[in-house]
Amino acid sequence: MKRVAIFPGSFDPFTRGHQAIVEQALHLFDKVVVAIGYNTEKRGLLSIEARKRLIKAIYCNEPRVEVTAYTTLTGEEAQRVGAKVIVRSVRNIIDFEYERNLSQANSHLYPDMQTVILFAPQDVEHISSSLVRELHTFNRNTDEFMPEGITLNDYLD
Repeated sequence: MKRVAIFPGSFDPFTRGHQAIVEQALHLFDKVVVAIGYNTEKRGLLSIEARKRLIKAIYCNEPRVEVTAYTTLTGEEAQRVGAKVIVRSVRNIIDFEYERNLSQANSHLYPDMQTVILFAPQDVEHISSSLVRELHTFNRNTDEFMPEGITLNDYLD
């Protein structure tokens, strides 16, 4: 039986921090589904299609990573892709409190679903999508925060 996990997020954009979590998850699971959750009312820096292209470019040689986008509850998307585990990441105590509460809610709604919290490695714990978006707004170079070989401007619509 394949161990499938879902790693949900907005990934606007997908950063080196996100990549580090996927790499950790690949050591634990047979398949990791990177699931882009989005709100149709909200416009992000990158379109959903650009986010998908960016993540697929990173994992083009890793068949154990799948990329999807969804508008339902994360638990519903997890069930749809056959995942029994939701992977979440934390960088600090603020993230931890948020993720703990979310995990408890998901446990209540989806009793067969488990949440696994992975800690961001120290060298990327300062990286967030909001930091990258802010730097981009002020025309600063974001390459050091993006996965190797990925330039944010290549994915802007």
